[in-house]
Amino acid sequence: QVQLVESGGGLVQAGGSLKLSCVASRRLFNMNDLGWFRQAPGKEREFVAGISGSGGRKTYADSVKGRFIISRDNAKGTIYLQMNSLKPEDTAVYYCNAGKTVVAGIVGEYWGQGTQVTVSS
Repeated sequence: QVQLVESGGGLVQAGGSLKLSCVASRRLFNMNDLGWFRQAPGKEREFVAGISGSGGRKTYADSVKGRFIISRDNAKGTIYLQMNSLKPEDTAVYYCNAGKTVVAGIVGEYWGQGTQVTVSS
């Protein structure tokens, strides 16, 4: 199967934390970089964070740098996005993405269905 399944979204107050998970099929996990994009109502999709296959290289959008941490668990075939110090402007649907260009901030070929994150003020 070629599949990405996200979970962990929810409602949180500003300053709180959430942890998102994305379980990838073996093919996608082994052959691609993985990462996260998000899209807020009325705004274009934007890059959030990416991680290389080895986990040795991580990239972040300037807007989340220092607050979010991306990680990769090879044994579980899962990537995570630890989201700390959340702000109302972080409210969006977060999508897991896989492809050869994700670490560079360019969308890859494969997408999950998304998980909603809502941050109240």
